[in-house]
Amino acid sequence: MKIFLIGFMGCGKSTLGRKLATKLGYDLIDLDHQIEKNTGLAVGDYFSTHGEEAFRKLESETLQAFNYPKNCVIATGGGTPCFFDNIDWMNANGTTIYIEMPPTALAKRLESGIAKRPLLRNLTPEGVLEFIESKLAEREPFYTKAALVMSGISLTADDIRAEILARN
Repeated sequence: MKIFLIGFMGCGKSTLGRKLATKLGYDLIDLDHQIEKNTGLAVGDYFSTHGEEAFRKLESETLQAFNYPKNCVIATGGGTPCFFDNIDWMNANGTTIYIEMPPTALAKRLESGIAKRPLLRNLTPEGVLEFIESKLAEREPFYTKAALVMSGISLTADDIRAEILARN
C-alpha cells in the first residue's frame, strides 16, 4: 500500500511520515529529499534559482515517475497536490491523507524555520500568517480531495495507522 501524506508546510508530513513508516514497517519516501538527491540542490535553492514554475514541474515529474516500493509512506511537499494532476494521480495510485491544521498553528510551527522556506523567507511574522491564510484558501480544494482528512493538532502515527487499518 502506498500512503501519500499531504497538507500545508509545517503540518507534520515528514515527521508523521517517518513515524508511520516505522510503525507499519514501510519505507519512507520524502519527495523533497528525492528532488534534492536528483538535482544536487536543496529544494529552497532550486526554487530560488529556477523559480516556482520549474520547481512544480520537476516536483510533479518526480512524484509520478518515481519507482515506489510496494509498501511505502510518501511525505509530499505542501504544494504537491495543487499542481498539474498530482492529487488525482496520488488518489489513483495510493491512499491520500490530508493533515489539516488551522493557520495560527501552522504559523507557530513555522516560526523557527522561516529562512529555510522559500515562500516565507522574506515575510514578517504577521505576513507569514496572512500568507498561510491566503495559500490555504487556494489549496484547500485540492487537499480535501484526499481519501482521509485528519486533524493535525494532536495527530499521532498511531492515529493514522488505526484509521488506515479500520478502512482496509
